Amino acid sequence: MKKLSNLSRLLACAQKYRVRLGLGVVCVTLSNLAATVSPLLLKHAIDSLSAFISEERLIYFGALIVLFAILEGVFLFLMRRIMIGASRLMEYDLRNDLFAHLLGLSRRYYQNHRTGDIMSRATNDLNAVRMMLGPGIMYSVNTVIRLAIVLFLMLRINMALTLFALVSIPAVALAVRYFGTVIHQRFEKIQETFSEISAQVQENLSGVRVIKAFTQEESEIGEFKRLNQEYIHKNLQLIRVWGLFYPVLGTLLGLGGVFVLWYGGREVIGGRLTLGDFVAFNAYLGMLTWPMIALGWVINIVERGSASAGRINQIFDAPPEIFDASVKIEVPGQELPVEAHGSKGANYQPAIQGAIDIRNLSFAYNSQIVLKNINLQIPLGATYAVVGETGSGKSTLVSLLARVHEVTNGEILIDGLSLREYSLHTLRSSIGYVPQETFLFSDTVGENIAFGVEEALSSDIREAARLAHILPEVEEFPKQFDTLIGERGITLSGGQQQRTAIARALIRNPRILVLDDALSSVDTATEERILNLLKIIMRDRTSILISHRVSTVKFADQIIVLKGGEIVERGTHEELARREGYYADLYQKQLLEEELTES
Repeated sequence: MKKLSNLSRLLACAQKYRVRLGLGVVCVTLSNLAATVSPLLLKHAIDSLSAFISEERLIYFGALIVLFAILEGVFLFLMRRIMIGASRLMEYDLRNDLFAHLLGLSRRYYQNHRTGDIMSRATNDLNAVRMMLGPGIMYSVNTVIRLAIVLFLMLRINMALTLFALVSIPAVALAVRYFGTVIHQRFEKIQETFSEISAQVQENLSGVRVIKAFTQEESEIGEFKRLNQEYIHKNLQLIRVWGLFYPVLGTLLGLGGVFVLWYGGREVIGGRLTLGDFVAFNAYLGMLTWPMIALGWVINIVERGSASAGRINQIFDAPPEIFDASVKIEVPGQELPVEAHGSKGANYQPAIQGAIDIRNLSFAYNSQIVLKNINLQIPLGATYAVVGETGSGKSTLVSLLARVHEVTNGEILIDGLSLREYSLHTLRSSIGYVPQETFLFSDTVGENIAFGVEEALSSDIREAARLAHILPEVEEFPKQFDTLIGERGITLSGGQQQRTAIARALIRNPRILVLDDALSSVDTATEERILNLLKIIMRDRTSILISHRVSTVKFADQIIVLKGGEIVERGTHEELARREGYYADLYQKQLLEEELTES
């Protein structure tokens, strides 16, 4: 049952290519029909030797045998081209579907699963599935068709001789079932170990600076060596089983051949079977040997593919937590489709302006409450700041705004509409979000800034870099905006990474700008210059600033103080500084730090 469940999604995928696969089956049938003609020709040629036969007659039989061999080769070529080609197309579809599904999964999924394990399933396991869909199907069909045709012809020659030839088939079936189960179980363990190796390599390469800083090279090499040894050990266990499989099959099939020689020889000597029939029968028996041996290889491929399909299905079965709204997206300057209902349409969705209304919002991670009864209204064009202790729920609040996590209790409205009434494209394209953990792609500075903006002009990229105060440093790079910054922006400093991320948010010209501690890695002088530039563009849009620095938030229209997931203070910088609360203490501490630094 588990195996059938693993294969159900693959069978649905194969339905799309049923015509191509059907044509492949036709080619398999024709190649086998062409192959089975040669023993019949050989039979007639040998039986003709007992009578007078001319040289022309022998040439005729020889030419026919060559002709049908050529036909067999042509159909074999077409069979491989069509069915292996279909498996590549199915692999293409599966890979695209898997990647699209991965991008649709929530952040929580990636917090609970290692990147290396996911990569292993998307590459190594997917290749095993492709082998099952291509060579696995092709040789399975070939075995069944050849078995059917050859057995029919063998029965026509001599039924008793055929029964002797098949005497070992029950033992073959038992061997196939036993070895197939063992191969499946051992290959699952191999793939699990390979996933651990992939995860180990990915984590080590991502954290190579930390490993070097703590001189843990030898320790990590030792752990990698241990995983490699385990991987080799499990592969050797599988190879021992697979290596035993073929000799067992060969021996069992050979027993049938021994019985055929004994009984068939007696029939020929007794005159009850012609020599031509006996030769043809043995030729057909030889034609059964390869499919039966190939059956072992097919069993191995199918069991590997089934095990890998189960691992891939675990990703497909992970449900996305965020579902998109079924609405049309309004693009400014473009009219709604003609089929829209009414003057604005039943699915009309206005462009986001930026007024935010948070009502009775509570949120929990794995039953641990993070936010409690948050009520907050941010007018259109206002700048609000959120401060609080680490773990007070600041980042969670803004992630809910972009539907990175789904609101479960309470409601968030933008321009009077619930977040769920907007499509994810409309919502997220209207928000310029710079998270705490800056991520840059292994690409050029310009491409990182323009990420998510189709056909961004160089002037727009340059202006966004100027507003983020990264332009002077980019202009000093040898290739300026065409400078490659390495994986995760490793060639840039922390401050440069943050400012590049800010530029990436600004180039979208968002209606809502969210900076989640986005200036923590820049010095106060650079921070002040960036904020002075941002104040200009913040006038026309709603902005939310999260920071531990008073200098970052003091110019905000309202400052919200979170503690234990609740709003404990709110007001302007001047109002909160006069109160004896968290914000006033934070302000006094930072003033003291500045005085000590200056002195």
